[in-house]
Amino acid sequence: MKALATSSRRTERVFLVGVELKSNDAATVRESLAELGELAATAGGEVIGDGTQKMVSLNAATFIGKGKAEEFSKFCKENDVDTVIFDDELSPAQTRNLEKIFGCKIMDRTALILDIFGQRARTREGKLQIELAQLEYLLPRLTRFWTHLSRQRGSTGSIGGEGESQLESDRRKIQERIDKISSELDTVRRQRETQRVGRQRSNWPLASIVGYTNAGKSTLLNQLTGAAVLAEDKLFATLDPTTRRLKLPTNQNVLLTDTVGFIKKLPHGLVEAFKATLEEVVQADLLLHVVDISHPQAGEQIAAVNTVLAEIGAAEKPVLMVFNKIDRLTGGLPGVLREKFPNAVAISAMTGEGIVPLLAELGTQLRPIREFLDLRVPQEKAAVIARVHAVGQIVASRYTGRTARFKVRIPPHLHAEFAAFIVNQA
Repeated sequence: MKALATSSRRTERVFLVGVELKSNDAATVRESLAELGELAATAGGEVIGDGTQKMVSLNAATFIGKGKAEEFSKFCKENDVDTVIFDDELSPAQTRNLEKIFGCKIMDRTALILDIFGQRARTREGKLQIELAQLEYLLPRLTRFWTHLSRQRGSTGSIGGEGESQLESDRRKIQERIDKISSELDTVRRQRETQRVGRQRSNWPLASIVGYTNAGKSTLLNQLTGAAVLAEDKLFATLDPTTRRLKLPTNQNVLLTDTVGFIKKLPHGLVEAFKATLEEVVQADLLLHVVDISHPQAGEQIAAVNTVLAEIGAAEKPVLMVFNKIDRLTGGLPGVLREKFPNAVAISAMTGEGIVPLLAELGTQLRPIREFLDLRVPQEKAAVIARVHAVGQIVASRYTGRTARFKVRIPPHLHAEFAAFIVNQA
């Protein structure tokens, strides 16, 4: 759903639909619809209105009640709505039935997120991953979306009237493409594994920045490392992972990776497709969980991120909570979150407030990766002393006579380099 570029065509007009069940209250539904509206705007749409229905159970044929669907349809026709977006995933049959009632395009939250990812992917890896997720979403819906693969470059074809053999042919071609992309992404995973082995040789710990979309992850990476990473105030501004080196005040090198933002109801197929990218999170030594602490649903966003972390097998990783955007707070930190996460570091990635304590905490969290040595180095060994300062986290130092004494933490792979000068080892 892209905004049309020419002035003679208008932006798609969108109507949003949410459902209130026993498992969610009205406030939660309104908040989720507000987020859906942000997603629609990110994709290039203009939200004209929205509607909700309170239900005991979902309608198998039309998701919402048929009467409510007809009521919403009347509004949409009167207001020239192009697309109706449901806040939950629809079955292929529900989508077909709703299109008959509304007489316009029907999408669900999953399709919208896939569309945004398709617009935002920049690297070949990112484009392959989103194409895989889109094709896997399309495959069971092919009867509805039928159009021959040769027309995919932009021309549109009418739906209906095609033979079963052609439909089966397209299904086979899509499955073949899915298999090919999956194979290519397996190659990407192997390449990333080779890169990780290289990092392990350097013994630089990896910290992955995770968090809800638009929490300020890219802004934080830029603030810490000076990386020129796109940091927009938009949902899913970053899709492709960026890794940069950070040298802590403790003289320790750390690799920081910015990853794709998470969101409530993140499609499982998308998580599966992005496994090569999310592997950086699984392999990290430490997760920096960035939270937009100014957001009214900050607690729910933390829970949504934790759900995805569990899905990819990263739930047990060490986590440093980072409460971002404190410059937007009118009062103090929310009491409930402050009590639940007493060790969280409060910062503003935009203004730089709190960055020094964050760097100090990073050094503390990653300290176990270093080896503690007690060194005595002759002062004429100027190169060795310089090396200690360059690679070591010096806890204490003393110069007496012709020797320099250091209590220092160093990366274990450098042990042999200083073995001749070790006095005691703890």
